[in-house]
Amino acid sequence: MLRPRTFDAVQLSRVAPTAELTGLVDIFWSVAWDLPAGEERTQETLPYPAVHLVVEDGTARIYGVATERFTRRLSGCDWVLGVKFHPGGFRPYLGSSVSGVRGRVIEATEALPDVPALVDAVLAAADFASRSEAATGWLLDHLPAPDPVVAEAIRAVSLIAENPAIVRVEELAERLGRSVRGVQRLFTDYVGVSPKWVVRRFRMHEAAQRAAEGLVDWAALAADLGYYDQPHFVRDFTATVGVPPARYAEECADDVSS
Repeated sequence: MLRPRTFDAVQLSRVAPTAELTGLVDIFWSVAWDLPAGEERTQETLPYPAVHLVVEDGTARIYGVATERFTRRLSGCDWVLGVKFHPGGFRPYLGSSVSGVRGRVIEATEALPDVPALVDAVLAAADFASRSEAATGWLLDHLPAPDPVVAEAIRAVSLIAENPAIVRVEELAERLGRSVRGVQRLFTDYVGVSPKWVVRRFRMHEAAQRAAEGLVDWAALAADLGYYDQPHFVRDFTATVGVPPARYAEECADDVSS
């Protein structure tokens, strides 16, 4: 979540999945807000390379991996419930390449069965815990056949997240024991985006977090994230976050002092 300290009126809740779903689902999450009449807030996030199944506004939608930062205007009093799948974890439920929903938001009824039962069960629940339990029940009722490739997709994305030194697909392919083309196919089919995109997105997550925490040596950070020069890093950060890194750091500092 970008500029997280600005969202004092927004409650973010998370809970881990049951054991039966841990190989597919990362977390259940909910955002709830209660804003005074006439007041609005803008929420921005840098999406993770994962698909979300979200119950909101009396319906359920599938949010494919967003290739740009996600922005939403909040007003009034409401909530949403989401299921964040592991990278690759939605592929068995979808039954086709996850790249088909990349950068898209679609009604869940276009791709999943028995969606009204999911929506009705979640809307009938009174709080986050019971809503998560309702979604869990629906996911278990429609649990797909085991797919061993999901674990490989999770491992591939985890390697990128945990090893900032991996900046080239060839390096990732060597770690996975796959060809470069094989890695690219794995990401397209199961993750929905290219491995190069995932590398860049995780580096921007790291950069945004470091910028929000305080003073940063931008040249050193650019080098740590695998950039050959600082201007290239600044261009990528600005395109991804919407403002240059120094400006973002100032905005986060203002949030702390206000």
